[in-house]
Amino acid sequence: MSKTIAAVATGNSVSGIGVIRISGDDAIEIAQKVFKAMDGTPLSSLNGYTAKYGNVYYNGESFDNAVALVFRNPKSYTGEDVVEISVHGGIFIVEKTLEAVFAAGAVPAQAGEFTKRAFLNGKIDLAQAEGVAALISAQGQEAAKASFNLLQGSLSNKITKVLDELINCSASMAAWVDYPDEEIPELQEDALQETLEKAKSALDELLKNYENGIVMTQGVDTAIVGKPNAGKSTLMNMLSGVEKSIVTHIEGTTRDIVENSVRLGNMVLHLSDTAGIRESDDVVEAIGIKKAIEKIDSASLILAVFDGSSPLNDDDRMLIESCKDKPCVAVVNKTDLESRLEIDEIKAHFDDIVFISAKNQDGADALEKTVKSLLGVENFDSSQPILANKRQKLCVSNAYEHICQALDGAQMGITYDAINVMIDSAVDELLSLTGKKATEEVVNNIFSRFCVGK
Repeated sequence: MSKTIAAVATGNSVSGIGVIRISGDDAIEIAQKVFKAMDGTPLSSLNGYTAKYGNVYYNGESFDNAVALVFRNPKSYTGEDVVEISVHGGIFIVEKTLEAVFAAGAVPAQAGEFTKRAFLNGKIDLAQAEGVAALISAQGQEAAKASFNLLQGSLSNKITKVLDELINCSASMAAWVDYPDEEIPELQEDALQETLEKAKSALDELLKNYENGIVMTQGVDTAIVGKPNAGKSTLMNMLSGVEKSIVTHIEGTTRDIVENSVRLGNMVLHLSDTAGIRESDDVVEAIGIKKAIEKIDSASLILAVFDGSSPLNDDDRMLIESCKDKPCVAVVNKTDLESRLEIDEIKAHFDDIVFISAKNQDGADALEKTVKSLLGVENFDSSQPILANKRQKLCVSNAYEHICQALDGAQMGITYDAINVMIDSAVDELLSLTGKKATEEVVNNIFSRFCVGK
């Protein structure tokens, strides 16, 4: 019998309500020691999906009104008996309720333990469990949609279809090889190659969409760079909707990297507003400039800001050289002022150019369209299966390599038992992805990244 666990399932902040989740064989018995319904009905007599209004108690004294919601196994999130007690959302009240639940016999849940139990009890597979984590951390509409579809089984269903084909193919070959005296028909070479080609195509599609999926679900590490007073901080404030960076007419105001995550349309940019790039004798500013240049090298997207109201100077040309051969959008700022910038020179070095007035909040739509085009996500379809992380990508990539080897072997005419070893290796990788053959170490590592209440 597993221990009965409990944790706060809502955020650690003041809110309308706070929810304490209890899961395990003794969940209902423990909840009964803490919660008493107004009509005297014991929780143990309730059917699943039934709620009661009452009070919560600690050491025999009531301290808040509450609602207790009962879920009976196996029809609960974890597949176990579950009770969720909702109290008023003050931090003290929530913590006191949890303390009462512990005193009644529950033990603290580990990070991700509720979802881990759902996985171990067969409610979800490992890919869906990772969808839970992705959905919780989603910061934009497309990220939320893609993560929800992952939770609903979009990736698992696609992988299962590939697995079914490969396992059937492997079984047919194994039977023919292992029982030569039986009248088992030999798997036709055309059928074998067709099965392998279909599997290869399905896995290749997932791998090709991986980077786009990561961009839309996890956001893009973005550096805002440019010479002093080009409008970098004003651009960051425009995108943030709040004043994150100090904006003045004094050059060198930003001396360190200011960071913030913002939504640009339906995608998330993890912005870094850097120090103005220029030659400087100021020791502190020089450190900031060095960090800015390092950020250009590490960022997945660069917004190179140019002052449209002034001609290019050596600092601008230093920036142009730093951005060479990198994923970069030239942002020509201050379109509200008379243009003095050598636009032709900018066009000679950048394929993607946007004209904005950060001060007047003008140009965000054009910037969104250009960024999406540059990153290749303008046609991203969040309803399609995606790989949510590096672990899933590695499993699919390894399986893809084994399928390619099996195809090469089939075309070279090697024996079926050798081809079957390659197919079995691909199957093992895909079973690891869904969790049916994942090691305990992998499973523990995945759930350790969850919040405690999930």
